[in-house]
Amino acid sequence: MEFQKRIVEKNVHIHYYAVLREESGQSEESVTTTADTPGELFEDLQGRYGFSLEPEQMRVVVNAEVRNWDTAIRDGDTVVFLPPVAGG
Repeated sequence: MEFQKRIVEKNVHIHYYAVLREESGQSEESVTTTADTPGELFEDLQGRYGFSLEPEQMRVVVNAEVRNWDTAIRDGDTVVFLPPVAGG
């Protein structure tokens, strides 16, 4: 018996900071995605915007909680990708 993954579109609100804001040209956006995790979502966005950072260099926040890159995302979630902070 073959298992087929059900593809579900969801609307997700994304916030960008620092270098990701510069590379995407915006501080936030809403997207419709079939990504199931923040990792998959970031991979899609990296393809669109050419982000210079990799997930291992950042943290991800889903609905105001620091989460793992393989956490399930759902319709209506807010995702924030937090790049390393430079400063002095």
